[in-house]
Amino acid sequence: MSVRVRVAPSPTGDPHVGTAYMSLFNLAFARQQGGQFVLRVEDTDRARFQADSEQQVYDTLSWLGLDWDEGPDKGGPYAPYRQSERLDTYKPHVDRLLAEGHAYLCWCTSARLTEMREDQQKRKLPTGYDRLCVGKTAEQRAELPGYQETPVVRMLVPEDPPLHFVDLIRGEVAAPHPDDQVILKADGFPTYHLAVVVDDHLMGITHVVRGEEWISSTPKHLLLFDWLGWERPAFAHMPLLRNVDKSKISKRKNPAARLTWFAEQGYLPEALLNFLGLLGYSVPGGEEVFDFARMSETFDWSRVNTVGPVFDLDKLAWLNGHYVRELSAADFVERSLPFLQRSGLVSPMPTEAELALVNAMVPAVQTRVALLSELPELVRFLFVPEADFEVEEAAAAKALTEANGPVLTAAADALEGVVEWTAPAVQAAVDGALLEGGLGLKRNKAYLPLRAAVCGRAIAPPLDESIALLGRERSLRRLRAAAAACGSDVR
Repeated sequence: MSVRVRVAPSPTGDPHVGTAYMSLFNLAFARQQGGQFVLRVEDTDRARFQADSEQQVYDTLSWLGLDWDEGPDKGGPYAPYRQSERLDTYKPHVDRLLAEGHAYLCWCTSARLTEMREDQQKRKLPTGYDRLCVGKTAEQRAELPGYQETPVVRMLVPEDPPLHFVDLIRGEVAAPHPDDQVILKADGFPTYHLAVVVDDHLMGITHVVRGEEWISSTPKHLLLFDWLGWERPAFAHMPLLRNVDKSKISKRKNPAARLTWFAEQGYLPEALLNFLGLLGYSVPGGEEVFDFARMSETFDWSRVNTVGPVFDLDKLAWLNGHYVRELSAADFVERSLPFLQRSGLVSPMPTEAELALVNAMVPAVQTRVALLSELPELVRFLFVPEADFEVEEAAAAKALTEANGPVLTAAADALEGVVEWTAPAVQAAVDGALLEGGLGLKRNKAYLPLRAAVCGRAIAPPLDESIALLGRERSLRRLRAAAAACGSDVR
């Protein structure tokens, strides 16, 4: 039997990074096995539905290079792939469960259910439906409090449900006893628990790969598979991604939970994919830098971690910096331009001069950014009009003191004599004026006020390359203006 796996996000907001995490492992396994990867949209939660969320899922997974074989946008032999378009598919199975005594109608209002749960909590009892509606007709139930005319459908869970199952990652797993789960809501939409089982069966899903938070729901799903006479799929429950404090990563607590956030911050898709793989998987050689092909060709469920990995953004930044440095100059420029344009440093339709400067600065900056979003501030001094240039950074402003006025003047005087305006010539002139043979300063002390005057920052690209890129006229103007502000005589 061909392996078929799926990922099934809900379009209820920005895609969660967990969607990419699950997609990566599903796809790696499918590609290794020569199987199919299905993207199914589980949009039965109409209260939280957001119309643009589905397209964001497509865009972000495509950005990561996680391509699917079947889905709402591509079609396939088991279409439709949106649950809201499959409502007629679920009803016959609900009717069968009702007819065979595996499910029942429940007319309880939400207020009555809330009161019931609060009472159970006060009495320190397990929370769960108390089966008030079991065995009753609508007329009999209407005579009791907390009645609503349109019922939901609940599973009638037996006393001995299948609580143990074999997990591909964890071995034998014991799950808690489930309660009588609602499987069809009053609005006619199925709940996740029914729809996922019906869809997985009808779409031929052989392996269900999902987060460990679904372990407790697995007995419900196994019951439904068994009641409907369907073969159970294999299960693999991935460890949850966690914050540094070990809490579950969520969009409410951590912006990194939003999958769109990574592109906004300038992470490279290949770095994020590597990082997500590293969080849950170890390749045979133990290396930390690996691509999808390496992960897929070595894939084995025994190499998947069982402990919830910490989503360490420092580690991701390190990994991203590695991939940034590996880019060709042309690729670095192409990926950097949107950030420079968004910050207003480069025009939406870049001029030849702007493109020339962007290309020229690559050697000076590519090794100095971990995220592409760091680039605009690092190179702002090259693009900002002279009338708008200011030394705003506090650490840089502190270097422009009266004592450093002569340093700035000496550097400007030395640079006046540079014939060929290149980084080596600039460094030779500055070092000759300020270090041994000149003012006798240490390099760090000499360069700090110059960097502040020219770049407006204490941390910037190498000083010689910065001055060379900025050009003679602008560099000298900034040095002499800073020297004057420090009270030094300016020629």
